[in-house]
Formats: sequence, C-alpha cells, structure tokens
Amino acid sequence: MARALIVLTSHSQMGDTDEKTGFWLSELTHPYYAIVDRGIDVDIVSIQGGETPVDPRSWDEDDNLNVRFMATPELTLLLKNSPSLDDIDPSHYQAIVFAGGHGTMWDFPDDPDVQDKAAAIYEQGGIVAAICHGPAALLNLKLSDDSLLISDKRVAAFSNAEEDAVQLTDIVPFSLQDELIINGAHYIEQPAWTANVVIDGRLVTGQNPQSAAGVGEAVCELLKK
Repeated sequence: MARALIVLTSHSQMGDTDEKTGFWLSELTHPYYAIVDRGIDVDIVSIQGGETPVDPRSWDEDDNLNVRFMATPELTLLLKNSPSLDDIDPSHYQAIVFAGGHGTMWDFPDDPDVQDKAAAIYEQGGIVAAICHGPAALLNLKLSDDSLLISDKRVAAFSNAEEDAVQLTDIVPFSLQDELIINGAHYIEQPAWTANVVIDGRLVTGQNPQSAAGVGEAVCELLKK
C-alpha cells in the first residue's frame, strides 16, 4: 500500500525579529486529508523532531480541516512530539510532501536529510511535492547524477508579490521565487492568493495556502498511476 510523508519545519523564529513563525497549519491539514481521505497512509515528521512550531498567524483561520485535525488527540500529540526526518527510512514511502510556512526558509534549504531522503524517494520512482514556502526544500536537492531535481522543471512557490503583500520581503533570508529561477527552475506564477498547482512529472508544487489541497490531490492521482 502506498504511504506518504509530510515534512514540517522546526524553525520558529522570524529572522532577527521577535515574531514567531513555523509551519502554516492549513498547509499540513489540507494535503493530509486530501491524501488520507483517499485511503493512503500519511506519516508526519519534522526536521529536528519533538514539538513542531505552528505559525501563530495560521491558528486564526476558520478552517474545517484545521478544526478536524486539532480535534484529533493523536494528531495534536504528534505535533507535540514528532519523529525526526533523520529517523525515516525513505524506502517505506512513495511520496514526500514539504509543508510550507516561513520557518522553512531557514531550515529546509541546507538540511542534509531533506536532500537525501527526498532524492531517495524520487529516485525509487516516488513523488516529491512542496507547498508555498515548502519548495525551499528543493533548492539544493541533488540527484545521484549531481543534477538539481528542479533543473529545467516547472515549479510554483510563494511569489515575490505575495511576500511583498505580507510585508516580509526584507525579513526572509532570500527570495524563494528568485532562487528557484537561479537554480534552473521554470517558475510558474499566478496572481497572489490564487490556487496554482504545477505538476512536472513526479514533481508537484503549489504556490500558496490556497494550493495546499490541490497539491495533496495531485499526489494522490500520481500515486494511483
């Protein structure tokens, strides 16, 4: 039976500010239920393991899937004591999904487990997916031939326009849109806060929180194939 892995950031500080960040709740809950409600098992891990930081701004959403997730004791317990990505055997998974949230901009790009586990899943015929800021995980993800996974691939991710709209352009360590392009990706942009899911072979990316459910649905469709 197919099994998918959702990876969360462990980074909770918004740059040099006093503001807290982390993962965006709906970018976990929407793909989670898009996948599990279609009969596919999903495990949730974080970069460091232990308690996962939820971006406090994402708690305020009037979102039925967030409510459903947070009303499930075993899932809320998992967020308080998550396994580490380091402990995962990639051979057990057919898909890996990197949830977004601004925290990912600090710990996803250079984490060796992000790169090694995702590359292993992809090269065994699996799917790599990422949502919003989650594509930060793809920036340095190299395959065994030393090529970047995103090279010459079409991708979506949180746009410069959206970063400007939330007034965090000068806080984040880099422009995700710009770095994806620099690293050889073909960046596909839609208007801010518009659902935009881009599928290129076994790579699935979504531009923003509005794309989170669509990324999960696309992963399911690819797993069925």
